[in-house]
Amino acid sequence: MTVSTEGQADVRPGPPSRPAAHDPAPPAEAATSVEAAAPSAPRTWRSRGGLLLLEAAVAFAAALVLPLLARRLKLNPLDRIAQVSGLAAVQLRFALLALVLVAAVVLAMRLRRGRHFDLATRIASAGIAGLASGFVAAGAVIALLGTPWPMFGLNGDTGRLVEWAHAVANGRPSGSAVYPPLPLYTLGYYAEWFHGGNTAYAFKDLQILGAAAFGPLVYLAWRMLLSPVRALAFGVVPAFALIDSYKPYSQTVLALLVPVLVAMVVALRRSGTERWRPLLLKGAGFGALLGVLFLTYSGWFLWSAAGVLFAALLYFPWRTGPAKGAAFVGAALAAFLAVAGRYLVVMLREGQTTKDYNFRFDNFTDPAYYLMWRTDMPGKVGDWPPPGEFGGVGLFALVTFVCLGAAIWLGLRKPLVVTIAAMFVSAWVMRMYIASHMYETQTVQLYTRTNNQLLYCGLILCALVAHLVSLRLAERRSGAAALAPTDAPTDVPVAVAAVRGGGFPGREGAVIGALCALMLLLGTVSSSMSDRLMPAQDGTYRILPWVSHTVRQQNGTCPKFAPKGVCSKDGDQSWLAYIR
Repeated sequence: MTVSTEGQADVRPGPPSRPAAHDPAPPAEAATSVEAAAPSAPRTWRSRGGLLLLEAAVAFAAALVLPLLARRLKLNPLDRIAQVSGLAAVQLRFALLALVLVAAVVLAMRLRRGRHFDLATRIASAGIAGLASGFVAAGAVIALLGTPWPMFGLNGDTGRLVEWAHAVANGRPSGSAVYPPLPLYTLGYYAEWFHGGNTAYAFKDLQILGAAAFGPLVYLAWRMLLSPVRALAFGVVPAFALIDSYKPYSQTVLALLVPVLVAMVVALRRSGTERWRPLLLKGAGFGALLGVLFLTYSGWFLWSAAGVLFAALLYFPWRTGPAKGAAFVGAALAAFLAVAGRYLVVMLREGQTTKDYNFRFDNFTDPAYYLMWRTDMPGKVGDWPPPGEFGGVGLFALVTFVCLGAAIWLGLRKPLVVTIAAMFVSAWVMRMYIASHMYETQTVQLYTRTNNQLLYCGLILCALVAHLVSLRLAERRSGAAALAPTDAPTDVPVAVAAVRGGGFPGREGAVIGALCALMLLLGTVSSSMSDRLMPAQDGTYRILPWVSHTVRQQNGTCPKFAPKGVCSKDGDQSWLAYIR
């Protein structure tokens, strides 16, 4: 039995006879006295780091397989039958590759008394996370077959980013001082290295690569807190409600920011008993990582700030070591300022005068509804929000609210739950504060973008209910095994399994079943998220890749699949009719 970062027993897969050295515990976990007394080889930080590097390599490699295979498909991306066939082809390849990973876990269970079961579980979990986001990236490849342009060509946000990135790459200021600089510099220098300075053509690559990297990055972030299968189920799956191949970096920052901030609060809680050197290094590491995320997309920091401050004050080591807690915070703050201090000053100085006067579809709907975002070009929506059965609230909302309350009830003393709940409340309050002043100021300040944070935090809390319930069951089972009579031979296997496997004998079947279910769920979600950006002239976000096929290429010719062979400098401009 191992102790999770929240301080309670966490369930780990594996037969009772397996050495503890193969237990797929997160790097932040510590062994209990029971495990220390067990005749097993001690795990080192070095071995944990090596296993995490292996997971990272598998996840990123898996994320690239499907996009590369999708490039070989021969189809017209503007034809609906071709789109369906393309999605089916990607789904087939996803399923076959994911089944190979699950089969490896099954073989590891059967061979050599399950000695490598935990290693296979790590690889399979990381691989499925990579394949899932690779599916969405492959969908973007299909949508943009035959055109060198990124989604939306040179229009809207794409056009502005392409222009600004070209400026910064040539040593000139961008068109917006407050826009996060890291995406602009990344796009500008990537274009210089691989596309001769053509930031528009380079942006297509980064849209695909950004979508592919989403799954591995989110999985690795959640591995700071949870074991492999749990990171996949309770972290990666909720994040796939956000995945986007149009501007992937903004949603990726949100999906990463939540686990990183939670892990930082957990580290702050433990800082009072840490040694000075690892304490300062850990604080500086968190600060630098948050600085990079802030430079990539800063909006989520505004919505989360109040909630994270509350959690930090709540879990600050006031009694066990306030000086060390202050040192941890100071190291994190110093590293953050070293990485992002200049941009923070710009945001504080000029961000106050930046106003958003662009009223969108969501600004005319019920501000309390956040469970689905129909984008700026929603198409034909009918009644919105969708009418629900209970006072206008649908079943999905009711289940979400009940699970949210259950998560707080079961995990009220856990920083994992409390921090996420505080971030949810913080985003909700900021949303209503800005919306309440909308009529007076005639500005919207992007308050509807809190939809994504509210939905993500809510889905995580719902998923964590299963995590918390399993911990409670493991505690009870292990407690019952510890109290069992020593002369009852039938209880010995149960007691051993409780100590070494988390309270449930034969959990290999549960792990394999969970991987199969997660594989099907992520495959279905990825197909849906890919389909929403298949080219079409229907008034929705599908117009984005459609426009890409109607923009004249730099050599003066039309893209391969331009409708009726017609294109123009800016492409199809019918999308303007969809913006209010």
